[in-house]
Amino acid sequence: MIRFENVGMRYGMGPEVLRDVSFHLAPGSFHFLTGPSGAGKTSLLKLMFMASRPSRGLITMFGRDISTLKRAELPDIRRRVGVVFQEFHLLDHLTTYENVALPLKVQGRSESSYKADVQELLVWVGLGKRMQARPPTLSGGEKQRAAIARAVVAQPDLLLADEPTGNVDPEMGRRLLRLFMELNRLGTSILIATHDHALVEEAAAPELMINGGRLTLRG
Repeated sequence: MIRFENVGMRYGMGPEVLRDVSFHLAPGSFHFLTGPSGAGKTSLLKLMFMASRPSRGLITMFGRDISTLKRAELPDIRRRVGVVFQEFHLLDHLTTYENVALPLKVQGRSESSYKADVQELLVWVGLGKRMQARPPTLSGGEKQRAAIARAVVAQPDLLLADEPTGNVDPEMGRRLLRLFMELNRLGTSILIATHDHALVEEAAAPELMINGGRLTLRG
């Protein structure tokens, strides 16, 4: 599904933040992305969401070389990817329910076909009483849970999550992990960037470890 071959990435004229990165994520796989702050985890996720382009090397996603994709082709590929970045990117003029339902609405589905599923998911992530609240009134942890719900609601082929449990308590962190594992059981490939060693140990999934811009596989 995803293949990186000798990928390098730099911002502007600065030094490479990723150097000779090579790995393969098979369909239905589950991996953690670990490493110290500033090691390149977020940069790697941005490459996989096509928010940035590599300075060298080959990235293949869903059988396509992303460096040859035209701008008009990117949305179709991105719809297959659910993303949870630390900035959340919730739309302030929409309610929590509307933000989470947005990927399904974009697909052209009728609300009657997804309303119950969205409401059930919001209850699962602890936002059952905040469905009609708008993002400016949500706490950081609530925004994070809303962003996670939005990322998984359409059961994407690939889920990328950057520190998805960083603003929640350990109990909610375990609950979210179960959500990710259930999504994985249904066929979604999962890549979670985290500093939470307890999360990694509980899932017992292999780690892509990045340090100094270089990547190694453990487990």
